[in-house]
Amino acid sequence: MATCPECDAEVEIDQADVDLGDEISCPECGQTLVISNTDPLELDFAPDDDEDEDEEEEEEELDGDEDDLEDEEEDEDGADWEEE
Repeated sequence: MATCPECDAEVEIDQADVDLGDEISCPECGQTLVISNTDPLELDFAPDDDEDEDEEEEEEELDGDEDDLEDEEEDEDGADWEEE
């Protein structure tokens, strides 16, 4: 048994069937929880999927910016010298 950090309800969990990081829902309040410790069994709030998606989008935008900078540097290198 573990306690929901949101509503303090007792959440029945079979310790043999769960692993660290598994997500479950509280039967009382519906909060998505994650197994944060297996001995003793402890629950914590699961990370929001929206936050994970936002971070991934920011990383993709940053990766795209780096590519643009490399292209600009290549253009500048080629324009620095001219054949006469």
